[in-house]
Amino acid sequence: MEIAAEYGFRLPPQPNSEALERFLDKERIADPLRFPDLSLTIIKLIGKGEYVVEFKNAKPIGHFALAVTDYTHSTAPNRRYPDLITQRILKVALNGSPLPYKPKELEELARICTEKEDDAVKVERRVAKSAAALLLSSRIGETFDAICTGVSDKGTWVRLIDPPVEGKLLKGSKYLDVGEELRVKLINANVERGFIDFRAI
Repeated sequence: MEIAAEYGFRLPPQPNSEALERFLDKERIADPLRFPDLSLTIIKLIGKGEYVVEFKNAKPIGHFALAVTDYTHSTAPNRRYPDLITQRILKVALNGSPLPYKPKELEELARICTEKEDDAVKVERRVAKSAAALLLSSRIGETFDAICTGVSDKGTWVRLIDPPVEGKLLKGSKYLDVGEELRVKLINANVERGFIDFRAI
């Protein structure tokens, strides 16, 4: 809500995906160059998704980001186990056969699939961070325009405008808010650990 207000847009106090979509569509058109940074900031504030089981006659859970209540998706079942589960359920539903999973099994599978997807994302991020550190390793001491993409107890993160690389702000992070623009100096790029560190200037 605070970020939207900075752009002159009022989001309702209760989570509303349609209102959020209108805000993001407006900003995508108004400033396409900086929109990826705003989008990333919003995604980080929303938090990560998870697989859930929606049972018959229960209140629809839906998909917040897509603003739909009845939702599932499927890709190639050899790529993702959640899709294989969905396709097995569809197959028995079309054949009029009994469900191949008990409700508790489905809930446990949803939990495991979320956990394993989170693990895969961590690996992808680590590889991407090492690649970004390699890209910047010859530019230690240079300054860049950046935007604050995360503030937590663990630290403050910024994303460069060009190249679009994210790293940790080690110095000068006090009083920064997500979405705030700043100028930073690259002070470290560790390829092996995937660490990129900046100092505000």
